[in-house]
Amino acid sequence: MKITEVELIPFALPFARPYVTARGTLERREMLLVRLKSDGELEGVGEAVPLSLRRGADLGAVERALLRASRRFRRADLSDFSGPEPLRAAVDAFIHVAAGRRLPAPAKAALEMAIFDLAGKASGKPVWSLLGAAEVVPVRCNATLIAGEPAEVAADARRWAERGFTAFKLKLGAGDDIAQVRAVREALGPQARIRLDANGAWSVGEARGVLRMVEPLDVELVEQPVADLRELAAVTGATSIPVAADESVERGKDAQRAAGAGACDLAAVKLAKVGGIGEANGISEHLPIYLSSALDGPLGIAAAAHAAQALRFTGAATGLAHGLATQLLFSETIAARESSLDGDLLTPPPGPGLGVEIDQKELEKRRI
Repeated sequence: MKITEVELIPFALPFARPYVTARGTLERREMLLVRLKSDGELEGVGEAVPLSLRRGADLGAVERALLRASRRFRRADLSDFSGPEPLRAAVDAFIHVAAGRRLPAPAKAALEMAIFDLAGKASGKPVWSLLGAAEVVPVRCNATLIAGEPAEVAADARRWAERGFTAFKLKLGAGDDIAQVRAVREALGPQARIRLDANGAWSVGEARGVLRMVEPLDVELVEQPVADLRELAAVTGATSIPVAADESVERGKDAQRAAGAGACDLAAVKLAKVGGIGEANGISEHLPIYLSSALDGPLGIAAAAHAAQALRFTGAATGLAHGLATQLLFSETIAARESSLDGDLLTPPPGPGLGVEIDQKELEKRRI
């Protein structure tokens, strides 16, 4: 089997409400669909989610990187995708395309996604099975609360709770942080699990002050309270609340350095941020991890839902909900079939590969 065409389609999904964080406000999420067309009439699809709000590559830079990398498919023979070891064949194909290229992490994640999807379809196996999982277990997810006035955030939390969510992430750093946490705790009661995410907006002094004030409110963890690993270490040593790295840990070497310095207790891993499932697994060798969304579209969420079946969630990450319910933040989708949410439980779509079915009409409507 050979790749006959690589198609890149930029598109955008609108948010039901503006998405407000300490890093800025988004009205829509711009993404890039990657479609690998084969001579066997199978297609593998992936999705790149630029991280420009995090000072990463923008949509244009990711698209150019994917165009350069896709040229290597011309020489790739993917016949082994339907052989006895489709995962090994898929990993070899990914290395062939990506090796030696300084690809932005979202581009790497999209290529891995599309290759794994194609390998799954060629072998007749879902991606979770390729990765070595024996069965599908629904993935418990947290709600994501957009920063705002305390009463508004508390009302949003109650709406998520009515849908069946029991874990809630508050985006802080863009308002009265302590009042927001207190309002949500009062609205949800003592049984709710509350975590915080400042996206690195606080100074060390601010982080220590806020966390000292909210410690009595039984906070589950705080994500990236400050900007870098040195500052994280200063905060981790001063609070009883578990500290998770996000932006500061993007690869295995970062995780190894963070663990050695005692900079954090665990790491939030976004496939688009780290460059795919393989990189996520590498980070888990040094730090406990849980999965989160980079405001992915249906393909990115499906990839994470499949990965969650096979990755290890140990230590401080044991039993944590994952941040993968963000499809509920969008008012539109390009998928005719995608991961399903039953309350707070996420299940990857059925079928070989990722299982996502693209609605071509909706994709054209959302094309940039």
